[in-house]
Amino acid sequence: MGTRRQNVTFPSNGQTAHGYLALPPKGLGPGVLVVQEWWGLTRHIADLTDRLAAEGFVALAPDLYGGTTTHDPAEASKLKAELPAEQAARDLAGAVGFLLDHPQTVGDAIGATGLCMGGGLALRLAAQQGDRIAAVVPFYGLPDDPDFDYRGLTAHVLGHFGEDDASLPAATVDEAAIRIGEATDRRPEIHFYPAGHAFMNDEKQPSTYDPLQADTAWRRTLAFLWAHLG
Repeated sequence: MGTRRQNVTFPSNGQTAHGYLALPPKGLGPGVLVVQEWWGLTRHIADLTDRLAAEGFVALAPDLYGGTTTHDPAEASKLKAELPAEQAARDLAGAVGFLLDHPQTVGDAIGATGLCMGGGLALRLAAQQGDRIAAVVPFYGLPDDPDFDYRGLTAHVLGHFGEDDASLPAATVDEAAIRIGEATDRRPEIHFYPAGHAFMNDEKQPSTYDPLQADTAWRRTLAFLWAHLG
C-alpha cells in the first residue's frame, strides 16, 4: 500500500470517483486524462500528471483502485484482475465529463494518455467517447482483446512501444495499428524505441527506465497533444 494521491472527486454513473488533478500555471489549458498502470495511482503517474500541467494542460489521473498502490507484480496482477471492466469504463467516462466541464479546461475535446494497462484503457475510452477525445497516446499498452472494435475511435493516435518488450511484440502492435486504420480510416503514428517495457517508469524496480528514450517519447507526446488540442 502506498500513499493516497487523491485531491478531487467527481460523479461517475451515480457514484463518486476519485482522482489527482494538476492545473497549469496560467490557469487555463486543454484537458488531458492520464490513465494509471496496473500499479495504481503511484508517484510516477502523479509526476506525469504534474509534468503535463506544467506544460499547460489541465491534467487528471483517475484513481481506479481507490487509493491502493503496489510495487509487487503479483499484487498488481490481482488488483487488475479484480477491477471490473465496467467500473473502469464508468470511472474513466466520468473523468472525461469532469475534465470537459472543469472551468479551467478549454476546448470541447480532451486528450488521453495511459501506460501499460492504462494505454489499453485509454484506447478503449477513446473508442467509447468518440469526438470527446481528440488525441490518445498509449505507452506500451493495448486493449487486452486482440479483436477489440476500434470503430468508435475518432481521435488521432500516437503510440510508444519498446523494441525489447517481450510482453508486447512488435507484430502485435503492428496488427493493432492495422485494425485501427481499417476501422477509422486514420493511420496511427507508432514509434518503437530501443528499450524494454515501462521505459518511462523511473519508479519501478527492477528498473527498465531509459531516460533518453523516455525524453524522446515525452517530447513527441507534448508536440502531438498540442497539435491536436491547442
